[in-house]
Amino acid sequence: MFRFKSLTSRIVFLHIVAVAVAAIFLPLLLLWLLNSEINQLHREAMRDQAADLGQNLSVDAAGKVQLNLPDSLRGLYSDAYGRYRYDIYDADDHLLFSSHREAPRLPALANRISGASVTRLLGGQTLRILVAEDLSHRDVIIDDIVSNFFRRVGWITIPILLILLATDILIFRRAVIPLLRASEEARSIGPARTDIRLPTEGIPSEILPLVTAVNQAFDRLEEGFHVQRQFTADAAHQLRTPLAILRTRIETLDAAKGTRELHADIESMSRIVSQLLEIAELDTLVLDPGETADLRAVCAEVVGSIAPYALAQQKDIALRGTDRPVHVRGNAEMLQRAIFNLAENAIKYTAERTSVDVEVHDNGSVQVRDCGPGIAPAEQGLIFQRFWRSDRQRTDGAGLGLSIVRGVVDDHDATVRVENLPSGGAQFTLRFRLARQEPAASA
Repeated sequence: MFRFKSLTSRIVFLHIVAVAVAAIFLPLLLLWLLNSEINQLHREAMRDQAADLGQNLSVDAAGKVQLNLPDSLRGLYSDAYGRYRYDIYDADDHLLFSSHREAPRLPALANRISGASVTRLLGGQTLRILVAEDLSHRDVIIDDIVSNFFRRVGWITIPILLILLATDILIFRRAVIPLLRASEEARSIGPARTDIRLPTEGIPSEILPLVTAVNQAFDRLEEGFHVQRQFTADAAHQLRTPLAILRTRIETLDAAKGTRELHADIESMSRIVSQLLEIAELDTLVLDPGETADLRAVCAEVVGSIAPYALAQQKDIALRGTDRPVHVRGNAEMLQRAIFNLAENAIKYTAERTSVDVEVHDNGSVQVRDCGPGIAPAEQGLIFQRFWRSDRQRTDGAGLGLSIVRGVVDDHDATVRVENLPSGGAQFTLRFRLARQEPAASA
């Protein structure tokens, strides 16, 4: 038997098989019913004729049975007409009257004609009246109906069954609409939207236990996510305090004891803690669908805040592109964190005395370019994973910056693309959805 991955395909195929079987057997069944009905009507008509004959029987004064047929009945049972016949027998199976000159006995008669018989009590005698129709002279109209029935009904039955099949398909598609809606809801469930549950309204009773079990599984997953997020946030908060104390103590030490290196280590640890907090906030972020941000202003603020860090590394950072506001859908603070991490990452890997460019475009995209060694094609799909670093020997990061970028992109339904420039270096392109601007009201 054919195997289908789609439930709809399976049901439609089974319906087609059922329609094909019905298209073959339904006309045959109707033909059998027609023949049965014709035979039943024939027997009833014969019984009525036998009863009419019985009304014309009488007994004379000598006790002899007499048959007085009117002219209309004589013509009906005449040899010239040859279609109907009657035979009347007494209790001893002796033939009393017959419409034919040479009337056969009952066994032979039953093989030649089809009809019905009635019994009548007349003058103390039991008479049997047999009326039959000669099968060789059956009604031509009835024969035509029977012979043409299958062909005519077949052409009528098949379109009707096809219409029923199409109707069944429409009904089935309408019946699975709640399942399709539940599937659409399931697509929107993710780490940032663990509060969504599959709707149970309108779900068929056969599928409802599955939907309920899935919702219960989502409840358990949401609880697990909550515990994980809470752990990350608590760990980051707990680390901040000892780091602040350690920084204060180091500041009281003599410069000759390596306080500069210790300060650098503390700054690196503080940055990791801050990034862990950002990840925890991203995991719990729920965006307002109507929230907008000016991408040009966000990039300008990032460049201004990270410029001292770039200058300390003997590198430059420049803001390029459009001077006009670029309104996109999203949270300004989250966009700032994503672009800041891209710019910080570019400054780390670009060569000294070179520049990192942040370029904003009117189409809602921003590009961050550096003059570093670029990113190997095999690693371009890995760099956005948490704690992934191509160079494990470096201690100036934990591999969280680009994962934060990926989190912001996913939450904003945006895209991120990385590519190597022909002149050297890497270019990251973020593209956000433009926000619809309401027309200004006329004065």
